[in-house]
Formats: sequence, C-alpha cells, structure tokens
Amino acid sequence: MLGVTRRNLSQFEVEFLCDYKRVREEEFYLVKWRGYPESENTWEPRKNLHCVGLLKQFHKDLEQAWIRRDGKPKKNARWLDQGVANYVVQKAKQRRALRHWERQLNAKRNHKGRIVVENEVDLDGPPRDFVYINEYKVGEGISLTQVAVGCECRDCLAEAASGCCCPGASRHKFAYNEQGQVRIRAGLPIYECNTRCRCGAECSNRVVQRGIRYDLCIFRTANGRGWGVRTLEKIRKNSFVMEYVGEIITSEEAERRGQIYDRQGATYLFDLDYVEDVYTVDAAYYGNISHFVNHSCDPNLQVYNVFIDNLDERLPRIALFATRPIRAGEELTFDYNMQGECLRETGPHCLRVVVGSPPLRLSLFPLVDPVDAESTRMDSNLGRAGGLAGSPKKRVRIECKCGATSCRKYLF
Repeated sequence: MLGVTRRNLSQFEVEFLCDYKRVREEEFYLVKWRGYPESENTWEPRKNLHCVGLLKQFHKDLEQAWIRRDGKPKKNARWLDQGVANYVVQKAKQRRALRHWERQLNAKRNHKGRIVVENEVDLDGPPRDFVYINEYKVGEGISLTQVAVGCECRDCLAEAASGCCCPGASRHKFAYNEQGQVRIRAGLPIYECNTRCRCGAECSNRVVQRGIRYDLCIFRTANGRGWGVRTLEKIRKNSFVMEYVGEIITSEEAERRGQIYDRQGATYLFDLDYVEDVYTVDAAYYGNISHFVNHSCDPNLQVYNVFIDNLDERLPRIALFATRPIRAGEELTFDYNMQGECLRETGPHCLRVVVGSPPLRLSLFPLVDPVDAESTRMDSNLGRAGGLAGSPKKRVRIECKCGATSCRKYLF
C-alpha cells in the first residue's frame, strides 16, 4: 500500500480519477497516482484533492457517460456502476495517449505553428503506424535533382516586374503580394526562391518553404468523418496554410501498393501528374497534418503546385492556400474531387481525380486512411472498386458527409 495520508499527500501527483462514491454525504474519488500501477489506486476524500482541473474533467466525462447510456445526465448519484466507471477510465487513458501523441507531433514538426489534438466525441486514440514528416520522403529508386542556379535579386518583390527573379526565369508570374498572399489564380504554378538565391530567409518569394505558421488542431469529428483539422487562429484569404506531403514513390510501386490497399478497402495515393504520370505521393503512413484534412464540396483551401529547390515538373510540391477568410475554430477542408477544376491553364497538365480499374488511385487526394480506416467511415465497397471504370450504373457511390449547402451528396 502507498500509505497516502493528508500529511504526505504533496509527495504524490494525481494522474487521473477512476471512480466516485458518496459515503455519509462525503465525496470520495478513486485516484490513479502518476508513476504507480493501478493496483496502488486509493480512495481519497474530496477535501484531500487539489487537482481542480482533473475534477472538472472527471465530472464532464461522467456526464457524457450518462448521456451516452441514458440519454441524459444523472444527478446526485451515490456511486457509479461498472459500465460508467469503465468509460471514465477509458476516457482518461485516451486523453493521456492523445497528449503523448500531441507531444510527439510537436517534437517532430519544424514549423512555427503548433499542433493540438482533441477528441471529445468517442474513445478512439491516436492512429496506428503514422509517422509525422515535414517534407517529402523520397522512396527507393528516386533521386531529386537540386536546382543549380538562383536569382541575384536584393528585393525580389520590387524586381519581379523585370523578370529577373525565379518566377520570371521560368517564364511565370510572381505569385505573392507584399503580405505573402497568393495573387495568381489556381492553375498557375508557383516558383519560389531557392537555396542558391542571393535573397534572405525573409524574402517575399519564400512562403511555402517557411512552413505552417498557424496553430492547428487535429480533432475528432462528430458526424462520422473521422479526424479533421481546424485552425486555432484567424487565417486571411489567399494565405498559405499547409503543404501536403508524403512518401514519393514510382508509379510502378504505386500500382503494387494500390493492390494491397484495395484488399484493405483503403487507399491514400496521390498521382503527381502535373506533366506526366511518373511519380505518386503515398501519404498512408508518412505525412504531416494535411493527412487529416477532410473533404468539402465548399472548401476553404485550394491546391497550388509549387517548385523551389527541385524544378522537375514531374515532382511539384503541393501547397494549400485559403480561398477566403477563415475564422478561428473553423474546420479546414479541400475538395477531394477536383474534376472539371483544372490546376493548370491548358493541355494535359490538369491534376485530376482518376477513377479507374483497380488499384483505385487518386491523382489529387486520398479518401480512406489505411492507418485508421474506420476514421472516415467511407463506404466499405471502396475496396471493391473494380467496377468504377464501367458505366455509371456499376459505379460505387461514395457518400459525402461534408454538410455544405452545395454538397454534391456523393464524392463520385
């Protein structure tokens, strides 16, 4: 026995509360002590506990447990039945696991914006086998050719009109205004300054490469769409929000993995077919916070192709910019089905959603996450996608749950 007394209580730290009872109108809580096994849990009177935050969280979880079971909160309970007590403990353990995952994510990020994780909906914990990365992970057999030259500008924004900066050298428009907001329409590529340029880190033409600037929250959605992402700060229209990253693999390797993902009823493949279909980004197990961004038929994010240190047009970086002002607390979304919305002005260079014979692949964004296949609650027939290339009558209809007024009701 730990031998916890009121005199030595300050030597112990409450990790979470497991149970509750009232004895002769005095409240007692079963305490899990940090650093000790659950076999050492002890019942403590309310007067001995000074963990105000944990007490509030315990009663919040308790209320949710009763609502889930009975449809309404229960008042003046003298003790908890086993089912309710188990839920409260599971919720506390889930919160501990999510906090640990949150710390891991923030330890791995190299960007300014911090990451918060919340789940006030169910008991799902962190996704399994997901590795947070900040930039493309280059797969086997692929090499990136680093840019050989850079601009000599002292003030890239001021000198952009002369065409001497990186965009002009590539015969494209300067993408940003003085606030770093994108000013070219979706469909035109962005060429940023690179490591060989004379300009410094605060150059107006270095936006995407500075990384995520906003504090963002990975949260569990309440309508069966799994994990989502919301911003904790106001975002201005046309501002860079995040980059979409994953593992770069060859199209041949994508075909092999696609067959495996099809058998799992899940896929997370993104063809980089800006000029030709040679490479694919697989964000199934390696990715950043964009991995968790949901679809919407009325999105607040737009895709742009970006080139920085690698000018191979077969390997663009994928950046997401705000299409309108976004309020703090608002969910971030993009349109998974970009058919008809060409990401380059002309020719065969349009990023498009490819819905064909197995293995099912997307040349824009993933639909179902094999790390946590349940999280998106997509149609289980997704894995049997062989009929997708046939007539409309044979196609699997994937329900859309975005809730937008303009919702198309189905992703395909």
